[in-house]
Amino acid sequence: MDKATGVALVTGGNRGLGFEVCRQLGQRGLRVLLSARDIAEGARATAALREEGLDVTFEPLDVTSPESIAQLADRLGRQELRLAALVNNAGIALEGFNADVVERTLAVNFTGALRVTEHLLPLMREHGRIVMVSSGMGVLEGLTPALRQRIDPPTSKDALVAWVDEFARDVRAGQYEQKGWPGSAYRVSKLGLNALTRLLAEELRPRRVLINAVCPGWVRTRMGGPRALRDVEQGADTLVWAALLPPDGPTGGFFRDRQPVAW
Repeated sequence: MDKATGVALVTGGNRGLGFEVCRQLGQRGLRVLLSARDIAEGARATAALREEGLDVTFEPLDVTSPESIAQLADRLGRQELRLAALVNNAGIALEGFNADVVERTLAVNFTGALRVTEHLLPLMREHGRIVMVSSGMGVLEGLTPALRQRIDPPTSKDALVAWVDEFARDVRAGQYEQKGWPGSAYRVSKLGLNALTRLLAEELRPRRVLINAVCPGWVRTRMGGPRALRDVEQGADTLVWAALLPPDGPTGGFFRDRQPVAW
C-alpha cells in the first residue's frame, strides 16, 4: 500500500462510512481530522482510531451551523494547516416527506457541504482533493426536462442554491407535485450536490484542486441498515481513492467502484 502525506478532514467521521474513511486515510499515512457534531461520539471514535496507531485528531463541527463551520476554519487557519483532502461525508436520510424533512435534509446534505467547502477552500493546498459523498439517487435520469435544464449544466452557485431553495418552498406550499419535483428530499439534496461538484470543478481548475462526487453504494451502516449489500470497507474504498488521486486525476466526475458513471 502506497503511503500518502498531508492532512485530511472528514465530516461526519464519528461512525459508519465516515469512520472507515478516517481509518483508511490514516492507514495510508495521512494525519486525519475527524469532525462530528456529537462531541462525545467524535471523541470516542477518535480515541478508537488512535488506539490503532493512527494520527487522528477530533474537530467539533456541525455542518448545519454557519458559526460552527466558521470556527473550524478559524481554528485550522490559526494552526496554519493546509488540507490535502476534504471528504464531505456528513449526511442524513430521514423517514417521511414534509417541509421539515426537506429543510433538515437539505441543510446537511447540500447546504452543509457547500458551506464547509467554501470555508475550507482557502486552506486547501495546491493539488488538494475534495470528495462529495453522493448517491445513485442523485442522477439526472427521470427528472423533468424543465427542472433538469436548470442544473444540467448548472450556471452558477447562486442559481443552484435558488433551485434547491425553490424545491423547499414548493414543498412547504404544497406545490411540489405540480412543479414536477421528486417526492424525495434525499434525492434532491444529492442532485444539488452533484451539480455543485460540476460547478466547483471548473472554478477550481486554476488551483489544480480536484473535486469529484462518489456513490459508495448501499452500505451496512446506521443509515443503510443491516440488509445493505456492502460493508463499510467496500463503501469507503472509492471515497479514499478519490481523496488520494494523482495530480493528473479526473475532476468534476461522478464515480462508483472507481469507475465513472453517468450524471
